[in-house]
Amino acid sequence: MNDRIRITDVAPRDGLQNEAARIPTEDKARLVRALLASGVDEVEVSSFVSPKWIPQLGDAAELFAMIAPDSAKRRQVVLSTLVPNEKGAQAAIEVNQAAARVHGLDRLIAKLSVFTAASETFSKRNTNATIAEAIERFVPVASIAREHGLRLRGYVSCAIRCPFEGDIKASKVVDVAAKLLEIGCDEIDFGDTIGAGTPETVGALCEVVRTELGDDLLRDPERCTLHLHDTFGHATACAVEAARLGVRSFDSAAGGLGGCPYASTPERRAPGNVATDALTTALRDAGYTINIDDAGLAEASTIAREIVAGARPTGDAS
Repeated sequence: MNDRIRITDVAPRDGLQNEAARIPTEDKARLVRALLASGVDEVEVSSFVSPKWIPQLGDAAELFAMIAPDSAKRRQVVLSTLVPNEKGAQAAIEVNQAAARVHGLDRLIAKLSVFTAASETFSKRNTNATIAEAIERFVPVASIAREHGLRLRGYVSCAIRCPFEGDIKASKVVDVAAKLLEIGCDEIDFGDTIGAGTPETVGALCEVVRTELGDDLLRDPERCTLHLHDTFGHATACAVEAARLGVRSFDSAAGGLGGCPYASTPERRAPGNVATDALTTALRDAGYTINIDDAGLAEASTIAREIVAGARPTGDAS
């Protein structure tokens, strides 16, 4: 049995994107450098989305330029970025071209990610497009990724439940995933966006993925990933169950940063992405291998919490 688990830390992008107060680019770079040093398999660094929509990530190009020398020393760690459309993909390519000129780096950014949902309502509210429109928007992104030798990940949000539509049928989730594969996505990332999953519902989704998309895809860490939020404290149990069924790739965030804003209330921020240290501990305890340095990860988690605490008003609930 292949017991090696692949970990992508999404704290710099998904963990920080909803923070209202501006976080200095240098602080984000400190976090990325610490994650590189910890030995996580991949870091999702930022997103080339319009600053009008997500001001916090408006410094993506500057951030990548800042961390390029560090990435050059740790090429085994994949750097990825979210791109909403063709314009975002072209911006990522320009960053790679600059890194090649300045640092001699071949593909600083090795993977692009696109984002849709298994819920029409969530898709329209989050991307101002139907699911079909969003996927059509990704066709030129897939072409750009192929042309430049980059991998393409397709996120499917609301893979368990939607904050607007309620429970989502696994067949709908798999249908969206199949369409993303058809346009050229190399990897599907199934997101439990509001952290509503339980070991039973996550396990049921895994079985439908196996039946409809194949056991090989489910078990391939380069093709199938699970993105869990810890809103109700079930994330690590869900991960262990998914691993038992064959999943070998998971997203997490140093310090447990992030979380869907639709799962929060004015009085309390919902817990965010499953914390990378909690995920690694749970999976190791279940017998799986994760090649991350614990001391390095602890340092990254401390930095993550510090930069967020420094950006939030005193007394802000978290």
